[in-house]
Amino acid sequence: MKKTSVLPSRTGLAFVLTWIVLSLHVGCDEEQRFGVGNKGGRVIELDDTNFDSAISTFDYILVDFYAPWCGHCQRLSPQLDSAAPLLADGDKPIVLAKINADKFTGIASKYEVSAYPTLKFFINGFPTDYTGPRKAELLIPYLKKFAAPEVSILKSNHEVQEFIEGSEKIFPIFIGFDIKESLLVSLAKQYKKRAWFAVAEEFSDEVMVEYHFDKKPALLALRPEYREKDIFYGPFEGGYLEEFIQQNLLPLCVPIRYDTLKLLKEYARPIVLTIMKDEREDESLQLIGTLKDAAFDNRDLIFAYVGLEQWEEFVDTFNVGKKTKFPKIIVWNGDSEYLSVVGSETSSVENLESEITGFLEGYRKGKTVKQSIKEPSFSDFLKSFISIGSVCVIVFVIAILVVVWNMSISENEERTKMEILREGRLAEGMQFSDAMELNLENTEN
Repeated sequence: MKKTSVLPSRTGLAFVLTWIVLSLHVGCDEEQRFGVGNKGGRVIELDDTNFDSAISTFDYILVDFYAPWCGHCQRLSPQLDSAAPLLADGDKPIVLAKINADKFTGIASKYEVSAYPTLKFFINGFPTDYTGPRKAELLIPYLKKFAAPEVSILKSNHEVQEFIEGSEKIFPIFIGFDIKESLLVSLAKQYKKRAWFAVAEEFSDEVMVEYHFDKKPALLALRPEYREKDIFYGPFEGGYLEEFIQQNLLPLCVPIRYDTLKLLKEYARPIVLTIMKDEREDESLQLIGTLKDAAFDNRDLIFAYVGLEQWEEFVDTFNVGKKTKFPKIIVWNGDSEYLSVVGSETSSVENLESEITGFLEGYRKGKTVKQSIKEPSFSDFLKSFISIGSVCVIVFVIAILVVVWNMSISENEERTKMEILREGRLAEGMQFSDAMELNLENTEN
C-alpha cells in the first residue's frame, strides 16, 4: 500500500507563503492608509467608507461619535488630539478616531449612539462603552490599562522595578511574590480598569528589603500617587485576598473630589468624613496624618476629608455655617443622611488623636444623631448640572427669542400704522369723491 504524504506540495507551499506575505502587506497598507502606526499620532476621521476597515485593522481603537454643533464635542476634540501621539507610540498602539454621528446616522444607530459625544472602545473589533476620564493626562493611562495584560509576569529584580516605574501613578499596583498567577487572574480581570497586577516569579532579597516585607508568599500593594504601601501575607483564599485588594484601591484617607466621590459610590462601607476649613493649612495636614493612622486600624470604614475652601458647594450640604467649628467629623452613608456623634466636637490640634478615637468609639456604641443633608438650592442645582457654556447658550437663545418677539411687535405696529394710514387715505378719497359729486350737481343745476 502506498503511503500518503502529509507534506504540502511546492505549489501549495508557495500559495501559503504568498497569502501570508499579501496579508501582512495588506495590513501595512491599511495602517499606512490611515496614517498611523508606531510613528503615527493623529486622530483619524472616519466615515461610512472606512469605518469597518478601521475597527478591523487595529486591535485597539477608541472612536469618538461626535456632532459638529455639540459644545462638549468641541471641548473633547483637543484632548483627543493631545493624547493620540502618545497612545499610538508603543508596543501595543492605541488608535484614536472620530466620526460625525450627526451625518453618518446609520453607523451611529448601529452602535446605539443617542448622545454626543459618545466614546466606544473597540478591542479586536468588539465595542465596549468608554466611561473613563476624558482629559488627555488621565485618558492616556486609563486606555493603556485596556491594552495591558491582566497579570504581568516578572522574572528579575530589574523587571519588578521597571514594572513599578512604568505603571501610571494614578492606579494602585499589586505585585505577588511567590504567589501563583492563577490566584490573581480573576481579581485582575475584575479590577482591570482600576489597578495594575503582576506576579514576580524570580527576585532577590534586595527587593524584599527595599519594599519592607520579610517573608513570602506576600502581596505588595503600592499607591504611588499617595506614597502609600501595604503588605498582605495571607490567607489567600476565602475572600481575604479580594478584601485586601478592595481596601487598597483607595488611599488611607481619600480627598473628596468629583472623581473620588464617584469612586466612593461603589463601596458599601460607611465614610468617616472630616470637614476642615482649608486642606492646605498646617493644622489640616497634621490632621490628615492622624486620620491616616486611624484609617489603618479601622479598615471596615472609609476615611475621607474635604476643605471648605476646596469645595464649598459640597461642604454646604452638611449644614456647615458661619458658627461651625472646624474640623467637623461625621459618618456619611454616601447618600442623603449622615450621623453626628454626641459630644464629639474637636477642641484642639494637640488632642486630635484622642478625640478621633473618642469619636469612633461613640460611633460604634451608637451614640449618634441622624441628620439629613441640606437640599441644594435651585442655583446650586444649576451650578451642578449646567456648565457655564450651557448657560451662555441658553442666554443666547433667550436673547434671540426676545429679538424675534420685538421684531414681531414692531412688524405688528407698522402693519397697524399702515392700515390706519390706508384707512385715512381711503376716507380722504371718499370725502374728495363726495365733494366732486356735489360740485357736479351744482354745475348741472
